[in-house]
Amino acid sequence: MVQILIGLDIGGSKTHGIRLDDGRLAAEATAGSANVQNTSLVQAAAALTEVFVRLGAAHVAAVYAGAGGIDTEGDAVALRALIAPLAPGADIHVVHDTRLMLAAGRRSTGIGVIAGTGSAVWGINAAGEEARAGGWGHLLGDEGSGYWLGREAVRHALSRLDAGLSPDRLSALLLADCGLRKPVDLIALFHSPQTDRRFWAGKSRVVVAAAEEGELPAAAMIDRAGADLAGQIRLVAQRLGFAGPVVLGGGLGANVPRFQRSVAAALAPHGITDIQPLDRDPVFGIDVLAGLA
Repeated sequence: MVQILIGLDIGGSKTHGIRLDDGRLAAEATAGSANVQNTSLVQAAAALTEVFVRLGAAHVAAVYAGAGGIDTEGDAVALRALIAPLAPGADIHVVHDTRLMLAAGRRSTGIGVIAGTGSAVWGINAAGEEARAGGWGHLLGDEGSGYWLGREAVRHALSRLDAGLSPDRLSALLLADCGLRKPVDLIALFHSPQTDRRFWAGKSRVVVAAAEEGELPAAAMIDRAGADLAGQIRLVAQRLGFAGPVVLGGGLGANVPRFQRSVAAALAPHGITDIQPLDRDPVFGIDVLAGLA
């Protein structure tokens, strides 16, 4: 009988699912976010249902789900309760999404770093000891995240306004991307119920584009984001008594070379040099979690 496994990567912006039949990829699907820290239980349940239907999942042996905000056993229990009706009788394993990402880096020990919509750092050593830093959410932290960069770009534009300066290139790009004419209009838009953390995290691409054009304020923001996240990586490394390896994931961590260089530059003086940008989607880390790789 074919062994069917379901993998889920439940992020702040989307839910990515795969189905493995005897270890081979049989189906893949995406839907809206099922992270209950970002959406309602009804919306989360609907997103999960859509993914399972599109995967054609039946007679599932096990589900491996990685999600942000899995900080307590209660968090894991709540997510398992949403998944259980969709996979009757299956073993359901719920982990923080940083653990799934480390597995996607083909590592069973090391430090997983998410720098995407939000940010978080988690690690595990050969003795099975775990440590984490960050992952507090956008209201309390998320340094080095897409949301942090988007918010800093808004603050930069407003700071120039306060100083009586005209918009610079970064501010002009941000205004154009938001469909606005004046920096002062950013205040109402930022606090509008029509925009959320995903909206502002999406503006990180404006900062990246400006930095690639040579705009110094944008480059400085990315460098600070990398340095801030490197500080959290060092905390985890110190607690676990090792120097990596470090797997960088999320939109910034996996795809923005300047951000990767900033993280590496801040870690090198501390002897942490084995840094690997993720080269596949985190959901494919279920092969390691399930012992298939």
